[in-house]
Amino acid sequence: MRVLLAMSGGVDSSVAAALLRQQGHDVVGLFMRTGVHEPAADECDTRASHKKGCCSALDAGDARRVADRLDIPFYSIDFEEDFGRIIDYFADEYLAGRTPNPCVMCNTWLKFGRLWEFAHTVDAEAVATGHYARIEAGQLFRGIDPEKDQSYVLFGLRRETLPRVMFPIGGYRKPEIRAIARELGLPVAAKPDSVDICFVPGGDHAAVVRARRPGAETAGQIVDAAGTVLAEHDGFEQFTVGQRKGLGFAAGSRRYVLEIIPESRQVVVGEPEELQAAGLLASRINWLIAEPTAPLSCGAKIRYRASASEATVHPLPGGGAEVRFHEPQSAVAPGQAVVFYEGERVLGGGWIEKALPL
Repeated sequence: MRVLLAMSGGVDSSVAAALLRQQGHDVVGLFMRTGVHEPAADECDTRASHKKGCCSALDAGDARRVADRLDIPFYSIDFEEDFGRIIDYFADEYLAGRTPNPCVMCNTWLKFGRLWEFAHTVDAEAVATGHYARIEAGQLFRGIDPEKDQSYVLFGLRRETLPRVMFPIGGYRKPEIRAIARELGLPVAAKPDSVDICFVPGGDHAAVVRARRPGAETAGQIVDAAGTVLAEHDGFEQFTVGQRKGLGFAAGSRRYVLEIIPESRQVVVGEPEELQAAGLLASRINWLIAEPTAPLSCGAKIRYRASASEATVHPLPGGGAEVRFHEPQSAVAPGQAVVFYEGERVLGGGWIEKALPL
């Protein structure tokens, strides 16, 4: 069938294009221009020492060269306005004392939102990306490479679209993907992976927040749980729950960020054990299975790089959920996603609102 493939100019989406062709599909490539340009916020040219993303003009050129080599149609479409919403979300979440996850939003709003709209204009029956995840019988599963699995950032997909979503590389490990690229002579076979958020130069997220919201008053105090002032800070957007490094004062012991209070501009720090939580409250749950009406035992993953921990999910009215961990978990950060698993299968996920104390 005709498949619209999001091509970033990296090795993963390039090999995805080749695999789809080998399977007999009519592939149409699409590069999504985001409006992220150097030098202000472009770390996307992976061939330069200071850049590690996936959205520059050089990446667009790489994607086009791969499309030419594979003899597939290729489009480069302007999604700058839509991508601006993601940067706004990113800045506003930090100013609300939360830790955003722009990759989830990009997948939900753009790659599996606007991408579908363009698919209709080229009569595509399915959309595909180079994510390390799998679709089996209309259900979402982890990619088989545990080091590269990206199912966590895909929980926001609509359940009804899953039968028309394809992840061609999800059944491969990364070294196999590079080997396929070399065998096919693809020009991106040795291109380094993207490791940073494409609009956060050098990982300095606070600079992005300040540039996007220049009038925000964020300077304040670092305090302990009792309210004792320990130091001053020049912006709470620099901090996130669970952070230890970069607190800017001699703590005398290991201190971690426990909470960010935007109303008072205070950053609350404490000992490691104070980060432990019995559970969390989540909102905007997107179920990829029939919505449960009774408590559900499953794995719950609270960070991209974390392992899923055993938990019981209690559905709440209004699309929320209370998640109770079977063992306490550390650094539950409001604004991050909690994603639910049954073995390899993704059941759904939502957005963390608050940690529940022990």
